[in-house]
Amino acid sequence: MKRRKFIKKTIYGTLGASFLGGIYSWQVEPYWLEFVEKKMPIKNLPENLIGKTLIQISDIHVGNKFNYQYIIDSFKKAQKLNPDFVVYTGDFVSYDTNEQFAQLKEVFKYSVTGKLGTAGVLGNHDYGHDWVQQNVANKITSIVQSAGVKILSNAEFNFNGLNIIGLDDFWGLNFNPKKIMDKYNSENANLVLCHNPDVCDLDVWNNYKGWILAGHTHGGQVKPPFLNPLILPVKNKKYNAGEINLNDGRTLYINRALGCLIPVRFNVRPEITVFKLEKLS
Repeated sequence: MKRRKFIKKTIYGTLGASFLGGIYSWQVEPYWLEFVEKKMPIKNLPENLIGKTLIQISDIHVGNKFNYQYIIDSFKKAQKLNPDFVVYTGDFVSYDTNEQFAQLKEVFKYSVTGKLGTAGVLGNHDYGHDWVQQNVANKITSIVQSAGVKILSNAEFNFNGLNIIGLDDFWGLNFNPKKIMDKYNSENANLVLCHNPDVCDLDVWNNYKGWILAGHTHGGQVKPPFLNPLILPVKNKKYNAGEINLNDGRTLYINRALGCLIPVRFNVRPEITVFKLEKLS
């Protein structure tokens, strides 16, 4: 009898823990935003930009998969930081129908913008179904640009001394990094935005030295303790999340995403990254 009671309690305890873990992963962690603070040393950074803040927001995924009021609330929190620069690294929507355009307009009434500059690049989901709908990408670009975000498609723009280079999405229709990287000027204070970190392994960088900000992976969303994420949508599985030294003068930072495709996270909280600019000697 004692053995039976022990087994029964063990089973009930296991089921209870699994239930609570499921509730946590579904209802708590997907909305438990973390502001991650990092230093960002940049070569040739103008003296007047030392100490300025740059916020990275990635993978918003506005759509019907989860309550996007959470995104609006997160934007409001980020606005209070009064950032100097803001960059968005792709996947503004989870596109199903044109309903996402109205949803994106509503969310970007509260867009986070920088006092000195705001830039972004598109992600694969911004190209609609199978990443081949240029009309979807055009509409998303129009909406976010109207909200103050300059979308860079294999292009660069100098924002008050910080030169931001934006690569279009690796899986999208307009991926052409050589178009802009062949013009790379090492005398500028440069920063690259690139949605999919797999691009870091391509021979397109023209000896670029500096930071690359990416997203796309969501950090895997589910990461068992002490183990790698179960699923990563990249070829190079080292490209998980956080800061990665590429050992060639480039530093990759992969944001864990603010939104998600499916609202399930475990040990991978959603993130907005807050960088403090420093001059690299």
